[in-house]
Amino acid sequence: LMYLQCPLFGECDEVITKCFDPRGELSSLLCESVLSLLPFEGYRAFQAWSTSIYRRSGLFVSLLVRPLLAQLKRGIAEEGGIKRAMPVIVAVLRWLYNAHERAEGIAEAKDFYSDAIHAIDPEELYSDLRRFKAANRAERATTFFICAHPFLFSPDTKRNLLQIESQVEMIRAATATGVHYDAEQRTYSFQPFFVLAIDREHMLRQTLQKIESASPEDLRKQLKVVFKGEDGVDAGGVTKEFFQLLAVQLFDINTGMWSTRVGGDEQVTWFNSDCSWNEDGYYLVGILVGLALYNGVLLDVHFPSAVYRKLMTLPLALEDMVDKEVRSGLQQLLDYDGDDVEDIFCLTFEVMWMEMGNQRKLELKPGGADIPVTSDNREEYVMLYVRWLLVESVRAQYDAFERGFMRVMDSSSLDLLTPGELELLVVGTPDLDFSALMSNTTYEGYTEESEVVQNFWRFVKGASRDTQIKLLKFATGSTRAPIGGLGKLPFKIQRAGPDSMHLPTSHTCFNTLLLPDYDSYDKLVDRVSHAVVECEGFGLQ
Repeated sequence: LMYLQCPLFGECDEVITKCFDPRGELSSLLCESVLSLLPFEGYRAFQAWSTSIYRRSGLFVSLLVRPLLAQLKRGIAEEGGIKRAMPVIVAVLRWLYNAHERAEGIAEAKDFYSDAIHAIDPEELYSDLRRFKAANRAERATTFFICAHPFLFSPDTKRNLLQIESQVEMIRAATATGVHYDAEQRTYSFQPFFVLAIDREHMLRQTLQKIESASPEDLRKQLKVVFKGEDGVDAGGVTKEFFQLLAVQLFDINTGMWSTRVGGDEQVTWFNSDCSWNEDGYYLVGILVGLALYNGVLLDVHFPSAVYRKLMTLPLALEDMVDKEVRSGLQQLLDYDGDDVEDIFCLTFEVMWMEMGNQRKLELKPGGADIPVTSDNREEYVMLYVRWLLVESVRAQYDAFERGFMRVMDSSSLDLLTPGELELLVVGTPDLDFSALMSNTTYEGYTEESEVVQNFWRFVKGASRDTQIKLLKFATGSTRAPIGGLGKLPFKIQRAGPDSMHLPTSHTCFNTLLLPDYDSYDKLVDRVSHAVVECEGFGLQ
């Protein structure tokens, strides 16, 4: 491993590196040696060693990870021996990645992202993904697929890859439902969209009716929303508004389907274990969440991380508990260093809760009501309690939700993602850096030096958080930023005529704000403020 720290293996002068190892033989030999000379016991020793030696100042990343990423970059860019060395280079990187997961603090997931993989043509990556998914176990064992190693992919790269996959699936679904030939016109036609034509006043009821009757192939077409009686053409903006409005009704606690818990800094939405009468409702909600993700629309829902871990079929632990107070109490039980746990906490392997006004009891294990929690069995108690609260108590509700979600997303490569990345794709990031948005903004009819533009950004930076969120929704149809933040959001400010009292408008499907050339800061503040407060409904936008 010390050889990895040689500058000739790192990001030094490209010509020197090529001369030092032109065919990649040394890189390949080095990585093969690492993999063969360190069996399981050696791996455990390295983990302890790296924890103590490399924790400081990012040495694990700079001396071990980056040199291998530099070699991987060469392998992607060049032909010959170094390309043949890529499988063992990636194998050692995965080995280091696993060590990072077990030794907290020596690296972050982003330290393993490969810029070279991000630069690969997305269609080439998708081709690799398609071959990987089609390969059997033997082929996967003998063939190198870059998509078998998603820890090297940045969230941006994964998002782009999944978008291509969805687009291909949308075309397949559109043609699968029938291609019609017009002999007279000598043309072929097919229906590329799953059209939801609904009344705004009865949006939830009509949406659920149409979703329930839709075939799986229809659900995998591109979604197109039409509000009856409105002239808006859905190029994306109407769909964004549709999901924004629908989320308010879908996750309303008054439906009886959901409960709210304090999961950290904010309230989270969790399944109501008392709601045993509406599995169809959870199923349809799962379909709609899947549709939003499949169509690339951010959804305003506040699920805890446990939901995303369950969707990824990952195990749950104490840190996934949805209730902050319960999590804190269980942690106190584990941390207590006295020998009188039984007397202090007075717990047994039995849980009690209220359901429909009646007290319910359940033993976490056979005879649990008579088994006290002690210093010796408290870890088992916490494990069983977590499993009961996050799995068993809401099994019917969650299973129906997951079944609906997977009806849309079953063929998607969600296993490329981590639970945190899946959450970002579903809801976006709440971190709103408007300075980054300003830097990424383009202008039509204005320049960044135009007085009205200067006044607009002055207003944005001085506005309250609530006003900023409403402005973002008005201009883009969403209250959150995509993966990568607002700096990754294409945004345009377009001149909408001379000074007037007209309100600004927006083309949310194109993230475009149409701004009149207001002659004063006060007028701009007044007109923009009125617009963002009254932004619901798109008219011709």
